[in-house]
Amino acid sequence: MQRIARWAERRPRTSASRPSGRVRLSPEGVRQPSRCAASPAAAFLPGEKRTRSLWVFITDPWYYPLADLRAGRVGLVLGQNIFTPEDTDASALVDDDRPYAGWLYAGISVHAETTRQRNGLTIDVLDSVELDLGIVGPESFAADVQNGYHDLIGVSRSNGWDHQLANELGIALIFERKWRPAPWRFDALEVDLIPSAGGSLGNVMTQLNLGAMVRLGQSLDVDYGPPHVRPSLSGLAAVAPGDDLAWYLFAGVEGRAVARNIFLDGNTFADSHDVDKKRFVGDFQVGAAVVWRGVRLAFTHVFRTKEFDGQRRADRYGALSLSLRF
Repeated sequence: MQRIARWAERRPRTSASRPSGRVRLSPEGVRQPSRCAASPAAAFLPGEKRTRSLWVFITDPWYYPLADLRAGRVGLVLGQNIFTPEDTDASALVDDDRPYAGWLYAGISVHAETTRQRNGLTIDVLDSVELDLGIVGPESFAADVQNGYHDLIGVSRSNGWDHQLANELGIALIFERKWRPAPWRFDALEVDLIPSAGGSLGNVMTQLNLGAMVRLGQSLDVDYGPPHVRPSLSGLAAVAPGDDLAWYLFAGVEGRAVARNIFLDGNTFADSHDVDKKRFVGDFQVGAAVVWRGVRLAFTHVFRTKEFDGQRRADRYGALSLSLRF
């Protein structure tokens, strides 16, 4: 068994026999003034979410006996997500907006990429499973991190952290499958469609999701689409090796059936602030990505439907990410 490891920021991976690292120079967070959103990308200024990952590339398919493994990897992740209501100046409870909450967690993930034949079509399949364990509440240090960062950049503090969710151990089991058929070719251009299905289980988030992404460009097998912070429709931080220029425009949709969201429903075993969440939430995203010699620059704009009753406006936010192979 061959194992190669590198430290990186936010989920690096590769589709070949070399390790890949991902460094996000500009986190997701460019959006309209509202701070009311379930994704940390949509809720905060850049820097108010933090994730570190250690990835190991494995050539021996000991953990995936269901099909011939083309590429596999195991990852370790350490992350922190922070959520606030729109009005962060108020020190009193904002009872008609989302709760203050933080989620500090560590996790392990397994990814397996296989190639299958279906009805004469060659389809690349990416299976991902991630188990996250952590804590919600004051022990997540979300208030310290957010206000400390605000002090550093000269932004007003969030004053309602006394009303955040109580301490609660959290678990999230996340699973997803993506299908990438061979692209349709029109002279020098390629078009592909990547359906995806998955979900998560646990007291932090329980939901099912179904989505698809359409891409137009060149050398589309370089990745499965650009990565974003969950629960957004996401690719992986994979950048396949090669010196050729790859680029694509993309548009994607995803629907989620949400049974449990601790950041809206409140604590599981204690009384806490909560709001009435929407059972069905949708995302629509558009953007572009360029990959050259193992470097990918991608920009995405996400439009999200309202996530709870009484939410003043639907969320939208931008994401700029830079991925580097090393």
